[in-house]
Amino acid sequence: MDFTSVMEKVVQGFELAGVAVLVIGSLWALARAALTFSSGDRRTVYEQVRQHIGRSILLGLEILIIADIVQTITVTPTIESAVTLGIIVLVRTFLSFSLEVELDGVVPWHRSKGKGRPTEPVSE
Repeated sequence: MDFTSVMEKVVQGFELAGVAVLVIGSLWALARAALTFSSGDRRTVYEQVRQHIGRSILLGLEILIIADIVQTITVTPTIESAVTLGIIVLVRTFLSFSLEVELDGVVPWHRSKGKGRPTEPVSE
């Protein structure tokens, strides 16, 4: 087994892990939502399932980006694959950023140490 074959298997492993995170995370979020709904706390179900599925998507995207990077660097190191990787990373980064803002309700640079809360303006 040569280096390229091993790296193809590594890429497939990361792709499988990324898809597994998406599927398992979403199913877990829906199962938790069903339990919360059946216990009578119906007002928070939508927001909770949305948060958990969003976090699963973010993590899955990050893992899939790793697969793309490994593939471009080790399996198909061409200019064309590097440009394709750049476009994929840009699109996935934009999706991740958009999801992060939507889930937290604030842009990352306005977050305080307490995640999701806007920082207080500094008065001098």
